[in-house]
Amino acid sequence: MKRLLLAACAAASVLMVGAAAAALSPAISAAVADKGRDADRDADARRHPGEVIAFSGVKAGDKVVDLIPGGGYFTKVFSKVVGPKGHVYMVWPNEYAKEAQPDPVKNADLAKTGYPNTSVILQPGAAFAAPEPVDLVFTVQNYHDYPDKFMGKIDPMVLNRAVFKALKPGGTFLIVDHAAEAGSGMRDTDTLHRIDPAIVKKQVTDAGFVFAGESDVLKNPADDHKKVVFDKAIRGHTDQFIYKFTKPKK
Repeated sequence: MKRLLLAACAAASVLMVGAAAAALSPAISAAVADKGRDADRDADARRHPGEVIAFSGVKAGDKVVDLIPGGGYFTKVFSKVVGPKGHVYMVWPNEYAKEAQPDPVKNADLAKTGYPNTSVILQPGAAFAAPEPVDLVFTVQNYHDYPDKFMGKIDPMVLNRAVFKALKPGGTFLIVDHAAEAGSGMRDTDTLHRIDPAIVKKQVTDAGFVFAGESDVLKNPADDHKKVVFDKAIRGHTDQFIYKFTKPKK
């Protein structure tokens, strides 16, 4: 009985239910409320930036990679949380940057408009690297893009091994993405822009990471996983998984 109880406790420890998550720290609450985010605020109710960033475990002084940061929605929050002793590297694969202009250019302006501890890095998609060991690599709705044609059909394992190398021992790899049908693997990455959470977990743990938990704060059981994520019926409200992986300390 004791052994069963311990097993149950261990299983529960890797889950984070969004509704039951602890209250946001003052640092994260202040970062989300920052005036520089006023243009982003309409999206907060559906994107839950505070809860997502709290789940990452980021703290003051940390070095963070925001991989494919879009307009810098999460970058701004990270910037305020890590503070002047930390840094946020906005990393763009060259292949993706071509598709996402002018975001990569605008990202560089953040350093001049209230977020001085941020910088932009452009690099080949198959050669991910950070300029120094980092505490967190964070990517939202982009992991599924790596095997697609416009990215050069990069094997996600190439990315995962590079992220493993870039992180400090004990560092975190946080992946948020649109969920595809169970058992679909990478079938829908280039059509529906979704990926099966199970294949993500397998790929990342095969690279040496330990699965450290998940959050359901972006889950939507009303999403049938059959629509392209840009469909008006589901856009902005897709069922998304949030997986947290850690690099072993030894």
